[in-house]
Amino acid sequence: MKKEEIYFPDWERLLIGNTPWEFMWEVLLRTIIIFMALLIILRLMGKRMNAQLTISELAVMVTLGGIASAPMQLPDRGILVGIVVFICALAFQRGINLWAFRSRKIEMITQGDLSVILREGVLQIEEMEKARLSKYQVFAALGTHNVTQLGQVKRVYIEACGLFSVVKADQARQGLSVLPLKDEDMVQNLPLDQLYAACTRCGYVAETGQVQGTECPNCACDQWTPSVK
Repeated sequence: MKKEEIYFPDWERLLIGNTPWEFMWEVLLRTIIIFMALLIILRLMGKRMNAQLTISELAVMVTLGGIASAPMQLPDRGILVGIVVFICALAFQRGINLWAFRSRKIEMITQGDLSVILREGVLQIEEMEKARLSKYQVFAALGTHNVTQLGQVKRVYIEACGLFSVVKADQARQGLSVLPLKDEDMVQNLPLDQLYAACTRCGYVAETGQVQGTECPNCACDQWTPSVK
């Protein structure tokens, strides 16, 4: 805009910028398209991307952040356009939450579902790949629950919001160490059980004499290490 075109108070430009009132319908359509695109992208990025927030909540936050700057900084963008988008995003969020509350299928599509990534001391590699988790991310989460080896854990879930839930076993069994190899002092003090070996990839435990030179029946890895009591 030219300098002489900017004057105060120009209420029409302040509210809707240089666009006609009919542009509000386009704002509604743009908001729907961008909001749905953000939901899809965030869903594909994996659960840890949206830790502590649901996917739709994070999409709303990104949407609000993205649309807030233009009405505040550009003289040809009206404040009312940004307000309409704010209201639309809020309505979409409330509507999706209500829809998800009434339909389990919709809840799973928009919010995601929990995954079981460890069962009875053994990592579920396929579920970890679906959730885009590395073994060391799981080990770090277990470390916060004072777990030193996988045999101490019955179940590990990753919730739809990206948080880990850990259920410890009533009685610990042999398992794979979760301690970092760089911490040599801690690793060397672990009580090893030479009679049982653990798969270095998933933590599957079997008798040492039965696994020499064989692949793990759970993940097909051929690397074994003495298990921890």
